[in-house]
Amino acid sequence: MAYDLFIGDKSFSSWSLRGWLMFEKFAIPYNEHMIGLYSGTMEADIEPLFPARLVPAMRTPDGIVVGDTLAMAETLAERHPEAGLWPVDPAARAFARWMVAEMHSGYGALRGGCPMQLISVFHGFEVSEAVAADLKRIETMWALARERHGADGPWLFGEYSLADVFFAPVAARITGYGLPVSDAAATYVAAHIADPAFKAWRAAGLAKTYDPMPYDLGLETAAWPA
Repeated sequence: MAYDLFIGDKSFSSWSLRGWLMFEKFAIPYNEHMIGLYSGTMEADIEPLFPARLVPAMRTPDGIVVGDTLAMAETLAERHPEAGLWPVDPAARAFARWMVAEMHSGYGALRGGCPMQLISVFHGFEVSEAVAADLKRIETMWALARERHGADGPWLFGEYSLADVFFAPVAARITGYGLPVSDAAATYVAAHIADPAFKAWRAAGLAKTYDPMPYDLGLETAAWPA
């Protein structure tokens, strides 16, 4: 039986991207439902999922509503141990959980200063000291994961895991705002941008148009990487 997954606009909802990747990347069956973040229908759309008030949220096949991406991640990992959402190695799994929790609760400057948008690449975006500090911390954590546990593949822990799910919107922010990162971090970002699931999510988001465009900074833009 399939889960019901409730998400927001694909071009802009970073948390929805995380929720969707949990299902898509680990082959967990789901039915997708859109919540109107920008159409003014969000409150009515999400009311049947009370007490959930944000996207994403999910309903399990047995009718349990779970909101918040961290709770969703742990619930899916518990229900689908065969899917490999967390790394198998205990040390890697502990560090992956640490990284996911830190992403879930932190990096407010990056999130606030660079809202995720998958439309185009901004040129000339000025990086604040606070955003630069968030990027430095993220790069440190990425490098440690790759050094300790990720030598066997392109992802943080070699194989794709929930840690990569949670940092996918960061890769999108780095790309969309042209944020400066090291060559190693840029290689990891490129793996996200080239990932077939990420590309499918972005393509679906581009099917919807907006007027006015959310998060328009009035900067020169370039095309998103192919």
